[in-house]
Amino acid sequence: MKSQTGFPGFPEGKLQLTPIPNLFFSELIPAIDHLGEMKVTLYAFWALAKKEDRFRYMRRGEMASDQILLDSLNSPGMQPLDALDDAIERAVARGTLLQASIDFEGGTEAFFFLNSPKGRAALKGIEHGEWLPSGEEGRPLELRIERPNIYILYEQNIGPLTPMIAERLREAEGDYPSQWIEDAIGIAVENNVRKWRYVEAILEDWRTKGRDERKDFRDTEKARRRYLKGWFDD
Repeated sequence: MKSQTGFPGFPEGKLQLTPIPNLFFSELIPAIDHLGEMKVTLYAFWALAKKEDRFRYMRRGEMASDQILLDSLNSPGMQPLDALDDAIERAVARGTLLQASIDFEGGTEAFFFLNSPKGRAALKGIEHGEWLPSGEEGRPLELRIERPNIYILYEQNIGPLTPMIAERLREAEGDYPSQWIEDAIGIAVENNVRKWRYVEAILEDWRTKGRDERKDFRDTEKARRRYLKGWFDD
């Protein structure tokens, strides 16, 4: 018989948190009557919050390789993977998760999105052929949409393009994902700091400290201070 040990409690210090919408507590908890579905739903909030892409998804293979999740779904008379698939099917049937199946050279793989505005937009993009294989093992699917290049973005939002700025834009294009650059320029516009140094400060913060989309569009004070310091140094 497996020995039972109590939870020792949360440690001191700053802990990482997982955002969960209030509707989960008011709408889903009263409706979910299956423990496996509840665990997979909570797991989805946690796993998707750790992703960095703007459109976040989980793969069935990712969940199947998480031994802690499989152990938590242990159910008498069911194999762990069968219990996982049953819990996922329940979450999809309820509408908490959205499922899409994509054909690759090695076979078909299932992808799961949260049923949110971004998740529904991602599913529509798959239906329209905008999501394509990326060739990357850890991130096999990417959204490919037409977007203005970095030089057009700069001229439309920051100012006239000079040879020196063009060189810095070329360097940034090689250092950062195009979506990061587009988002950073958008933040500069929102904060009315139309300077490339400010955009660079945001990008450098994301590269060195990690990007958290729940904060990025509101908390730009560090980037502002870095920009001002660089301006006075110059």
